[in-house]
Amino acid sequence: MEIAIFGATGRVGEQILKQALADGHHVKALVRSTKLEPHPNLEMIVGDVRKAEDVERVIASTGAVFSAIGTGRTTTLSEAAPLIAAAMKKHGVSRIIAIGTAGILDSRLSPGLLRYQGGDSNRKLTFAAEEHEKMYRELENSALDWTIVCPTYLPDGEARGNYRTEKDLLPEGGKEITVGDTAAFAYNLLAHPEFLQRRVGLAY
Repeated sequence: MEIAIFGATGRVGEQILKQALADGHHVKALVRSTKLEPHPNLEMIVGDVRKAEDVERVIASTGAVFSAIGTGRTTTLSEAAPLIAAAMKKHGVSRIIAIGTAGILDSRLSPGLLRYQGGDSNRKLTFAAEEHEKMYRELENSALDWTIVCPTYLPDGEARGNYRTEKDLLPEGGKEITVGDTAAFAYNLLAHPEFLQRRVGLAY
């Protein structure tokens, strides 16, 4: 399969990229510069995820999309989300697996709110969660086959495999999940399309 990856130079995106290439998939990755390690099955497209024409170049001819776009202190994610959704619709691509944050899962403390709104999270700053919510709402209002993987605290580390998942909620008592397991879980959704049109909480 030919796969589009946005955010392939980030911590989770890079791990998804490695797994896809190891499995023999052809990957198109939108990058700001060609700093990824060359691979015969990797097409690096230099561009800007906030420009519709660059997003389209990556999505055209692919069968699925991964988004692992980070937030940092920019609005890149919320600017990119509608462009990705529009390009997927235009090119007939339905499956997207996105990396989100536990902040956009449903609140256990305040029904009807998200975790970052309902006091479930200790984080004082909500900018990143707000950015991820904008992508969530964009996908929620689309007809795409989307899944948003929502890890809690995300330290570096290899995949262990003993994680828990829960639809739309963070597993109770979940404190962290490694980058390796987050990437492995997200990548496995390509072959096992669970949690369609859902957020999924991920934690040990």
